[in-house]
Amino acid sequence: MSRTFFGYRRENGRVAVRNHVLILPLDDISNACAEAIANNIKGTLAVPHPYGRLQFGADLELLFRTLIGTGSNPNVAACVVIGIEPGWTKRVVDGIAATGKPVSGFAIERHGDLNTIMRASRKAKKFVHFATELQREECPISDLWIAVKCGESDTTSGLASNPAVGNLMDKLEPEGVTLCFGETSELTGAEEACAARAATPEAAARFMAVFERYQAMIEEHKTDDLSESQPTKGNIEGGLTTIEEKAFGNLEKIGRNPRYIDVLEHAEAPSKGPGLYFMDTSSAAAECVTLQAAAGFVVHLFPTGQCNVIGNPIIPVLKLTANPRTAREMSEHIDLDVSGLLQRKMTLDQAGDALIEATLRTCNGRHTAAEVLGHREFVLTKLYPSA
Repeated sequence: MSRTFFGYRRENGRVAVRNHVLILPLDDISNACAEAIANNIKGTLAVPHPYGRLQFGADLELLFRTLIGTGSNPNVAACVVIGIEPGWTKRVVDGIAATGKPVSGFAIERHGDLNTIMRASRKAKKFVHFATELQREECPISDLWIAVKCGESDTTSGLASNPAVGNLMDKLEPEGVTLCFGETSELTGAEEACAARAATPEAAARFMAVFERYQAMIEEHKTDDLSESQPTKGNIEGGLTTIEEKAFGNLEKIGRNPRYIDVLEHAEAPSKGPGLYFMDTSSAAAECVTLQAAAGFVVHLFPTGQCNVIGNPIIPVLKLTANPRTAREMSEHIDLDVSGLLQRKMTLDQAGDALIEATLRTCNGRHTAAEVLGHREFVLTKLYPSA
């Protein structure tokens, strides 16, 4: 029997698992205004961030791609954009409007905060009424877009929780689900194995070009080695001794059978249909999840060892662990305990099935631990200093 879930079908045909009304600041000096609007209008969500002024070139293009992608994510039912000036504000509004969803922009210049807050709050109120009348409908699982990342990995990650995610990928990729993994730096030492998992020679070459670009950046900017940065201090305390150990454990998340069909730049939306994609991302959890959400993924699976407590304002982040101490001492952060894999109380197939069930429950509306605890980490990736 084919799997289904209940989601919100948007104007462009994409399916959401959440129904946010987003207040999106374009730049750092619009944060206070955006947060005031969200405080006025219950049922809205502001996502403050520290960038958006004097960026240029590829860094500016990434800012626009991330902000437009965030507002365009299917989990956003409607969006209010706040910027200091009208030109860039309109660029973000026009990008989001291409999805067909309700969006409106307000510039602070020549109006001030108070007038902007008043006008934007009235629009946001209308958007909340619109969004709260929308109804979920039954959708095939092929409408689902799932991203994955691991965090605070330890020896249990590569042995159990990451393979549980891989088992899910083995089962859902043939059903037409769109999947994404990333973390360029955390594939160091396993880059050749990762390149071998490409569906085509072209995809493999693109992956290696992205990986070598990362290596060149490290060589240019490092002052010593990457001790306590990659692997992190938490990784080391969890028993991982080298980046190669971490990398091969990381690669377990894509299972045994899927082959990635394309390599995406930061926050780039997939364009080649269902299947597995690799995205060039930081290994910093909040940055990676923010980029994948901006690319259109609607739910995130996050295996963790020592327990990274990451969340995201736009997409639910579902955490699983195979570390029995983490499951016991940090249980409020864990959505699925697969420590039975290492205790021989659970098979890998059973763990994968349990993760699929937990994912569908999340998609149907059950809040993840990160959502309940208020973890809404939204961190933009920046390529170089501002002008």
